[in-house]
Amino acid sequence: MKKARVAILRTSPDRVLSDYHELMNLAGYQETIAKDAETALKINISWHFFYPAASTTPWQLDGVIRAMKCDGYNPDKIHGCHNRTVVIDSHLGERENKHINVIQAHGLENVHLYEGEEWVDIREAVGDLTREFLCLNDVYPKGFSIPRRFIGENIIHLPTVKTHVFTTTTGAMKNAFGGLLNEHRHWTHPVIHETLVDLLMIQKKIHRGVFAVMDGTFAGDGPGPRCMIPHVKNVILASSDQVAIDAVAAKLMGFDPLSEIKFIRLAHEKGLGCGDLRDIEIVGDIDAAEEKWNFQGPFKEMTFASRNQHRIYWGPLKKPIEWSLKTWLAPWAYVASVIYHDLFWYPLYAKNKLNRIMQSPWGRLFANWETLSPDPEGRGFPSLGSGKPGRVKIGLGHFIQGLRLVGMAVSESPELQARKRRLEQEFPADEHR
Repeated sequence: MKKARVAILRTSPDRVLSDYHELMNLAGYQETIAKDAETALKINISWHFFYPAASTTPWQLDGVIRAMKCDGYNPDKIHGCHNRTVVIDSHLGERENKHINVIQAHGLENVHLYEGEEWVDIREAVGDLTREFLCLNDVYPKGFSIPRRFIGENIIHLPTVKTHVFTTTTGAMKNAFGGLLNEHRHWTHPVIHETLVDLLMIQKKIHRGVFAVMDGTFAGDGPGPRCMIPHVKNVILASSDQVAIDAVAAKLMGFDPLSEIKFIRLAHEKGLGCGDLRDIEIVGDIDAAEEKWNFQGPFKEMTFASRNQHRIYWGPLKKPIEWSLKTWLAPWAYVASVIYHDLFWYPLYAKNKLNRIMQSPWGRLFANWETLSPDPEGRGFPSLGSGKPGRVKIGLGHFIQGLRLVGMAVSESPELQARKRRLEQEFPADEHR
């Protein structure tokens, strides 16, 4: 059997674009991503506000697009791909994280899966594969839907290297979560590891090719995917094996992938990929793959929000509270999340972490992204702009935006939308009035 292959390179702003091109070819992406099929670039937005390591970086997205165009992929068949959640505004996120700048600069289509896209029942999409699910049949006894456009498409996941309060680490496998479950994704949190394995099975069935390109120029430790301690790590990874790339990233962060990361172990045992580091072929910068960052992980210094999420899904609050998240009462949790993260934690704690990291070369590249151009050969950004990057200021506009997001958490909640649909069916508008 052919060994799983993970490519890894050290990089810097002056060569990051060419490094992404080399990385993807080292990982053999052209063997996986067919040129005659549509390709979705699955952008990761873990926070609509910019926070290092939380979301796909603009140079990651730019590097992947440039590599594909250079290798003869038709840009008309490549599109940016976004999902939404009730606590993350994908349109705000693509602006604040500068993804839309890249998509528009390359003239690509930009798809928001929840806006005008058709969703199809999972049983229609994958047939008897549903019998092999570890948990999704129990979580959704009436079934669930996935985007019809995914069937037959390639997908390239664009995660970052970071920890997660539900799954210890998060990466390529978790990046499918938002795009493949249309509503009530929080119902899967008590069985989140099993859910990721089921979603990988679905991906292997519906997609023409599945590939991942992971950015570790910033990496996040602590109670991710939002309230993290960001670090500059200068590495990038790629693989067609979603299990293997997550295993290598977990090892870099200081975890044993098979014993400490349950979703990696379960996927490995089901033969969906390789989580055993001994059986993974590392190509590129071998020394970089041997690094061990000794991250403390997401559970040592948890936030108020993450501690209570654990109590609700796995602890003493499970019986008295979790039931409410499956009823019309669920929006209380969405509102609480937005208030805590956007209106409390970000203004109070993120500012100092952001101002520190913005002094790094990657911070300067992000701050000046709109005004910078790569060198004539397209290798990277030899100049990061003049002067020091401005300090992050959080003023009245942030709080106004936060209040809007609180309203969004209620108005776009699945529970309210379902009630609205029921009312429209029961009391259809009089077309003749």
